[in-house]
Amino acid sequence: MTVEKVDVLVVGAGQAGVAMSEHLGRNGISHLVLERHRIAERWRTERWDSLVANGPAWHDRFPGMTFDDVDPEAFAPKERVAQYFVQYADKIGAPIRCGVNVTSVRRNEGRAGFRVETSEGVIDATHVVAATGPFQKPTTPAIVPAEAGIHQIHSSAYRNPDELPEGAVLVVGAGSSGGQIADELLRSGRRTFLSVGPHDRPPRRYRGLDYCWWLGVMGKWDIQTPAPGTEHVTISVSGANGGDTVDFRRLAARGMTLVGRTEAFRDGSLFFRDDLAANIARGDANYLSVLDEADAYAERNGLDLPEEPEARQFLPDPDCVTNPIESLNLKDQGITSIIWATGFSYDFGWLQVDAFDAAGKPNHQRGVSTEPGVYFLGLPWLSRRGSSFIWGVWHDARFIADHIMTQVSYEAYHTSVREHLSAPEPKAKVG
Repeated sequence: MTVEKVDVLVVGAGQAGVAMSEHLGRNGISHLVLERHRIAERWRTERWDSLVANGPAWHDRFPGMTFDDVDPEAFAPKERVAQYFVQYADKIGAPIRCGVNVTSVRRNEGRAGFRVETSEGVIDATHVVAATGPFQKPTTPAIVPAEAGIHQIHSSAYRNPDELPEGAVLVVGAGSSGGQIADELLRSGRRTFLSVGPHDRPPRRYRGLDYCWWLGVMGKWDIQTPAPGTEHVTISVSGANGGDTVDFRRLAARGMTLVGRTEAFRDGSLFFRDDLAANIARGDANYLSVLDEADAYAERNGLDLPEEPEARQFLPDPDCVTNPIESLNLKDQGITSIIWATGFSYDFGWLQVDAFDAAGKPNHQRGVSTEPGVYFLGLPWLSRRGSSFIWGVWHDARFIADHIMTQVSYEAYHTSVREHLSAPEPKAKVG
């Protein structure tokens, strides 16, 4: 059986895989990118129809190409984002092979590199980059049993309100996905409940500038280590409908019912923690802290920006916050669907190497794993706060490509020394 050989195998052709290919190509390193579906597939088929990028087009892109048909301050629709990566891959001539599933990666015995088994055969790779991103395996808490008779889906399976059964909907999780989906359901005329957990809630824009800009100039994107307890904090931000600040009081004023974190299910009823007011207050504190830091930065640097005192004004707390709902009987409330916007977990079952800690999480430093020759790219906090964003993954890919380039040079030196030592000694001249 013929075994294909490659210096670097990149698994995944989303934003991480395309960025990795660009930097490997610039360094002259031969490589191959394998994608089990199409380029940027998750943007196409694993998100809801109306999804747009959470950052404006001037920000959520690679340095080498702009969105030529999207206003820089607008938010690119998901299909346009997917098309962007296809165009970028074509622009850099990325060697991407679609429709190939990687089933296992194992270290070779007695020699360098890895044996990679795929749906199209075996590949021998000296280095492997896992560029499958952070959104791998939808996580749904085992709270409501299937026999409860409620239509339950993860947010990755939600497409639009018309695909749901008639009736009210409970959305569990108030991050970017949950907040946007709940807002869309409310706008469609659905009676909507939203289970709100702890979250950060940055302003969409402040004093005329998008929060992506503020976090950039204040150095927030480059923070290398999350504060204790904030590693997995939910961020409530949205580019939907032109980009508005997520405001749960405003959603409630429009008719949405807010509840605390979903905790248990018994006898046809869901029970919630009494933490809604505390979660709202936490989001407010985060929001106000961004405004305070932005004001201080503007004053310190003499920026002539319009003041925005109304940004600090909140609507009164709705009744569902002051008198929190402890439980909901699904039948009595007409709730026929639950959407679990509860995030994702990793799925690296195919990567059978010593690159994970005791909890099964990737063990790495800036993407360089504890298994020599294996790299991770596209994960949250890979090197900094911005690592899982489009522009952030591009910079992380450059670092990993440089690391691989260094290893390649060492390997080339070792080969040259070995060849020199194995060469026959020249015969001595006689006379």
